[in-house]
Amino acid sequence: MTIIDGKKISTDIQDEIAAEVNVIKTQGGKIPHLAAVLVGNDGASETYVAAKVKACERVGFKSTLVRMPATITEAELLARLEELNADADIDGYIVQAPLPKQIDEYKVIEAIAPKKDVDGFHPQSVGRMALNLPTYLPATPFGIVQLLERYNIETSGKHCVVLGRSHIVGSPMSILMARNDKHANCTVTLCHSRTANLKEFTLKADILIVALGKTEFVTADMVKDGVVVVDVGITRVPSDKTKSGFKLLGDVKYDEVAAKASFITPVPGGVGPMTIASLLLNTLKACRKEVYN
Repeated sequence: MTIIDGKKISTDIQDEIAAEVNVIKTQGGKIPHLAAVLVGNDGASETYVAAKVKACERVGFKSTLVRMPATITEAELLARLEELNADADIDGYIVQAPLPKQIDEYKVIEAIAPKKDVDGFHPQSVGRMALNLPTYLPATPFGIVQLLERYNIETSGKHCVVLGRSHIVGSPMSILMARNDKHANCTVTLCHSRTANLKEFTLKADILIVALGKTEFVTADMVKDGVVVVDVGITRVPSDKTKSGFKLLGDVKYDEVAAKASFITPVPGGVGPMTIASLLLNTLKACRKEVYN
């Protein structure tokens, strides 16, 4: 069994990006610039955005943090996004979720200029992904594809089962794994909370990607020997064995499933670190104008 080390792969990718930024600086080119919009003071959002800003510093990107109060109106936020769309120096930006209840998340997603949609959530980005056209891929699915590729995990002709149908992970993951591509070409089954006889599907999976948000949902009796397991879930649970008073668990019961797997991602340290690496890759693409000229 091989543990897929997302932290190492993320560091490798960031090192590669940093080397490229050094070349850009030497040549006098434009330095990639990523902005993040943070509405309110959600603790998890603060942590995520701080990690993204730190990653930008590490690779030599410019970064801008746009703070907005939780009381902001939808119209005010949309007006601020228009300013970011028009700012030629900003190559891409993200709006950190969750948003306050007075703001329609989908209106915000559609307000982001597709050429700056480095989160890959705009309908135009999703449509281009479905058509296998150049686009910005959603960060977490993009990160998973990178892990499979860099660990040389064979995907062509394999049966990939995706648990979860969110627009952030499950749905785009099913599209990416089915594409006619060197690191895809799977037969894909997309399962969700209403799937009957779920275990029948998971037992057939050569590659199992789990993004349900249900702690330790997948157990050893649900997978076959030699399966490749990608655990996207991460939940904080109380623990009297750690200094912090909590520990992080995935959607897969790691110890018992790992005994049957050929490859498996841990939680933490698996998929999570890849999200930021993918966001940086998308920002570099935006700066190079690889998707939109």
